Amino acid sequence: MTKKFYLLFLLLLAPSQVFAQVINRTAHIDGVVLDQNESPVTSADVILKKDQQVLNRTTTDQQGRFQFSTDPNSNLTLEISSTGFSTTTLQLNNDPSPIRIRLVPHSISAEVTITATRTATRLSETAASVVQLNSSDLKTTAAATLDDTLRQVAGFSLFRRSGSRTANPTSQGVSLRATGASGASRALVISDGLPLNDPFGGWVYWDRVPRESIHQVEVLLGGASHLYGNAALGGVIDISTKRPTTNTASLSASYGNETSPNASFFSGGSRQGWSGSIAAETFRTNGYILVPSTQRGLVDTPAGTRDAVINLRGEKRFTTEAQIFGTASFFGESRKNGTPIQTNRTHLRQFSFGGSWRAMKAGSFTARVYAGTQLYDQNFTAISTDRNSETITRVQRVPAQVFGASAQWSQTMGKRQTLVAGFEGREVRGASDEIAYVNGRATSFLGAGGRERSEGGYFEDLIRSGSRVFINLGGRVDHWRNFAASLASRPITAANPTAVTRFPDRSENAFSPHGSIVYRIDDHVSLMASMTRAFRAPTLNELYRSFRVGNVSTLANENLKAERLTGGEAGVRVNSTNDKLNFRGNFFWNDITRPVANVTLSTTTLLITRQRQNLGRTRSRGIELQADTNPTRKLNVSASYLFADATVVEFPVNRALEGLLLPQVPRHQFTFQARYTDPSIVTFGLQGRASSSQFDDDQNQFRLRPYFTLDAFVSRSLNHRLEVFGALENVFNQRYEVGQTPLITLGPPILVRAGFRIQLGGK
Repeated sequence: MTKKFYLLFLLLLAPSQVFAQVINRTAHIDGVVLDQNESPVTSADVILKKDQQVLNRTTTDQQGRFQFSTDPNSNLTLEISSTGFSTTTLQLNNDPSPIRIRLVPHSISAEVTITATRTATRLSETAASVVQLNSSDLKTTAAATLDDTLRQVAGFSLFRRSGSRTANPTSQGVSLRATGASGASRALVISDGLPLNDPFGGWVYWDRVPRESIHQVEVLLGGASHLYGNAALGGVIDISTKRPTTNTASLSASYGNETSPNASFFSGGSRQGWSGSIAAETFRTNGYILVPSTQRGLVDTPAGTRDAVINLRGEKRFTTEAQIFGTASFFGESRKNGTPIQTNRTHLRQFSFGGSWRAMKAGSFTARVYAGTQLYDQNFTAISTDRNSETITRVQRVPAQVFGASAQWSQTMGKRQTLVAGFEGREVRGASDEIAYVNGRATSFLGAGGRERSEGGYFEDLIRSGSRVFINLGGRVDHWRNFAASLASRPITAANPTAVTRFPDRSENAFSPHGSIVYRIDDHVSLMASMTRAFRAPTLNELYRSFRVGNVSTLANENLKAERLTGGEAGVRVNSTNDKLNFRGNFFWNDITRPVANVTLSTTTLLITRQRQNLGRTRSRGIELQADTNPTRKLNVSASYLFADATVVEFPVNRALEGLLLPQVPRHQFTFQARYTDPSIVTFGLQGRASSSQFDDDQNQFRLRPYFTLDAFVSRSLNHRLEVFGALENVFNQRYEVGQTPLITLGPPILVRAGFRIQLGGK
């Protein structure tokens, strides 16, 4: 009886053991498919194979995710394909971690742009001129700062050819496509949807985004106020940061001459719907003496800087279609501007909160609010003609606050139409509080400032007519008002009361329409054309803050009006049959009315006095060429060229300026990059840029000579986690001119640095 019971027990137990073994052998393969912008690729085909035999297949959902249940096997492979992308094959191992797959476009024309349309659109379907710098481009350039990296885009320029390593931040306004560089930017710079342009002055702090956290930079060339409103007169620079789906951390550190340590860190991860990241960077350099040795005096000292930033981001995903997020940013820098007394400091804080939600029938919604405060301190001096002494003339403190909100909706209507609509609002409050000095003694308190409130709404319709014609129609209406503005002056030693001048409230409106069309002749040739209007409102800094650089004093002007641009472009895009060569060429034309410029009022041996004024009309027209080729899988070469004829067409106040070239705009710019990549041996890159002469003043008297610089980068992977690198900027040590006031200032000498990069976890 006992033996029979035992045999029966074994018979009953055997199926359960077999079932348990099957359960234990079952594995889940989870993954997500993304494009190069870290956006999910929906409806991608995912095939699971074993020894080239198809076991299962599926498609990705709205979040780009997929899942298989299968027996674990070392011979399993995944094959992922989607329209517009190259097919990717991945060999699986026994790692149970989720798989993250990034698809590579068939060609440059198949890459996706978000900046040009504020929604994911293939470059082949937009007429916009967009230059994309991915993480590989950023990591294989010798430049240590983002603005120096962006100089590889023909048409990118800062005021007086300056760079953020040594220049005063108020000279770091960015210009694109020959619109004319000034302290205030004529292009909008954003990071993950938040503006980086200084709310008071319009310049940009280029170290606010740690390099290790940057995923990609898109540069949109040409007026874009129809989508982005104020400041997008010449284009948009859009910085997107990493969104890790697995736990990851990376650190890059280097040290260079001029006592220049630099470290950048990024770490992020996700768990059970929660994700977060932290990015930080610190940079310091003792800098170099800006003035040529033949003109130096005792007051000339190295211009250097030190800064630090930390950015935090948290996100909660409730479903695959709904999430909320919050960010915080803290930035500080301190600069020496080339003499013992001329220094400045900045402290900045910014916070944001938002969310997004997507429904199949209702569309996609995104909304955010943000707020920030900053404090800027600056000392101004007068320097003797022999440059052996300096006297303080003004101590300035600029507090500013900004609050903004935005919302956007988009919806795909069938396969032929996408609609986009949104609203943005912002209020800025700022002032310039000063102590004026005469002969080194404080004589009076000065205060000027005001508030600006702006609102704008936009609409865009992306139409696909068959497979050959793509039309983009849109427009935006903006309204802004300057109010509560005043100028106050009170003597320190006299008993006179404070004199207050209250400026009247002012308001303006702007309508910015846009239309473009792309016609695909075939799979390799497309024709594009577009027309647009754009604007830039004067900043509170231009309206109310005066400043002095050396022996040049520039006065504010509370009566400035907005700059208005009417522009167009037409061109062709060509890619070869094997995608080894991609080319784009276009002609552009920009007509700007009332551009703000520093106009010379008087000149003496000791002081040049200028004032910000609205010129009558300027015109910039020219040719833009871009080419990219991959002769082999390991070698990439790209180049760009810009010819710009930028002149003052009309200025009734001073006819002598008519026909002169725009200050800070060279007629010719050329850049090239070459990169050889072999992870098992070495990665080597060259970056070169050349510029013709340009003028540093409105009267075309102070000419900055042409220049050419070459940078080199080399790196070696010691293993899959550790990489060492060396970088050399300005290989030929060319001391080119960056400013003339009329004192000549020079660009940086040869810069050498070496460092390492560590990558932990997923990328």
